[in-house]
Amino acid sequence: MKRTSSFSPVVWSLRASGFSLAASILLYACKDGNAEAARGAMPPPSLPVITVKAMPATTYQDFPASVQGKQDVEIRPQIDGYLTAIEVDEGAYVHKGQTLFLIDRRPYEEQLNTAQASLQAAESSLENAQINVDKLKPLVQNNVVSDIQLKSAQTSYNTAKAAVDQAKASVQYARVNLSYTTITAPSDGYVGVIPFKAGSLVTKAQAGALTVVSETRDMRVYFSMSEPEFLEFKQKYPGNTIAEKVKQMPPVQLVLADNSVYPQPGRVELVEGQFDKTVGAIRFRASFPNAEGTLRSGNTGKVRIPTTMKSALVIPQDASFELQGKVFVYTVGDSNKIATRPLTITGNTTNYYFVSEGVKEGDKVVLSSMSTTLFGGLRDGMVINPQMISTDSLLKAKPL
Repeated sequence: MKRTSSFSPVVWSLRASGFSLAASILLYACKDGNAEAARGAMPPPSLPVITVKAMPATTYQDFPASVQGKQDVEIRPQIDGYLTAIEVDEGAYVHKGQTLFLIDRRPYEEQLNTAQASLQAAESSLENAQINVDKLKPLVQNNVVSDIQLKSAQTSYNTAKAAVDQAKASVQYARVNLSYTTITAPSDGYVGVIPFKAGSLVTKAQAGALTVVSETRDMRVYFSMSEPEFLEFKQKYPGNTIAEKVKQMPPVQLVLADNSVYPQPGRVELVEGQFDKTVGAIRFRASFPNAEGTLRSGNTGKVRIPTTMKSALVIPQDASFELQGKVFVYTVGDSNKIATRPLTITGNTTNYYFVSEGVKEGDKVVLSSMSTTLFGGLRDGMVINPQMISTDSLLKAKPL
């Protein structure tokens, strides 16, 4: 069966109205000289643009770090015995010579008494030996007795004298052991964890320490550099030796675990003589004053080393985007066409990159990296309508 098509008057009227409306729009667009808009083309997007500027700047390198006291002294017993008293609490601040622990004195007092009694007996034997020698000397001189008897008496005297010396050493040893029953702080500092209780048996051969006393007036902060970072360090600072280069390093900062900056600056003092082959890094040490006791042994953070540059190209991080681990920006060229440029980053702050290659002073850069998601995405060769923004005003809003 063959089908035929026909239009009803209503349908024809609607289509005619549509043609009339389209024709009216086209005529209106042509009348205003905007034929491109009539064809549906979008005007160039208006985007914020800044001019690349060189200026003095300071960059920072952060290195993970651990904090230790100037002295972290393990407190260990020098004798065996039972703890009779623990005189301090964990975390307490103690002074040099302050009593920390007491060990039962009684066995060592008895050892001292025994040693003193042995000394008295030895001294008595020495006196008798001296008397015998003194008695035999005139008899030998008068040929009353043989000199063999005098030599024998002299030998007995020497033996008695050695016994006295040995007894004196035993007394001194007993006194030293008795003094070890009172354990005192070797320096000012904070007391660490005490894993023992009063009544615990402690020995000089035990594995664990009684506690640790940390001297915290000056803190040692340890951080490591990889081999490439160490080579860069050697090139950056003047000096013929590593020690001379370390002395040329500027004061450093300590960034604490909460990202706050410790108020006192520190100085790098020491570098180890060789790389740790297991991690491929070399360790440095910085010293920070700690008069207020804010820092404690075991803290972690980051050592921040500044580098001051007389002139650096500054690019806002908002103007950049990352692709496959590289940082790019859109530059504005002739006829307001944009092009991607990869950047070589030499340092950064929270809001800015410092660049050595990829752009030059005076280049124009699209400010907002969010533009890459607008207008269907930016692309090389795309034409934009630049809206210039002053670099100084941007720096006031977001300081270096």
